Amino acid sequence: MPPQWTLLIATHAIAAAFSILFGAFQLIRRNKGGATHRAIGRVWVLAMYVVTLTSFGIQTLNGGFTWLHGLAVFTFFTVSVGLWAARTRRIQAHRSFMKGSYFGVLGAFIGVIVVPERRIPHVAIHDLAGLSLWTVAIVLAAFFTVLGFSRLSAEIKDRSNNPETPNLTGSAADS
Repeated sequence: MPPQWTLLIATHAIAAAFSILFGAFQLIRRNKGGATHRAIGRVWVLAMYVVTLTSFGIQTLNGGFTWLHGLAVFTFFTVSVGLWAARTRRIQAHRSFMKGSYFGVLGAFIGVIVVPERRIPHVAIHDLAGLSLWTVAIVLAAFFTVLGFSRLSAEIKDRSNNPETPNLTGSAADS
């Protein structure tokens, strides 16, 4: 990580990468509403909240805010409404707000990478190997998170469909 990257900026960038990856995973999945969707959705919502909240600690060189901060306020609102819609079973509203939030974070990402003065283009030019390493690490972390939640979800589903499965807690009282 280049020295000009603070912990705040690194946290923001990693959460943004996770929100893009997990959001894409949620959008391309065919099965919605199951345990895997809910678990990955929780991780995505957490990543989105981290992205929006950390953005306010990242300001321009003169200490001001940009259009990205306005988008962060709007995204915090849309993610919150989407979460509320899911909890109250307003599925169409949930779908619309979450898709809009996802495409908003994608737009912000594009806005960040096309401006040459931003950190990501500088890192791509001056430390491509480091950027590549971070990218691979984030993609692998997201992949294994999804894989773990998918396997856990399948295991829970198998147990609920087969009540004869032995209790794996090891407690005789639970049997």
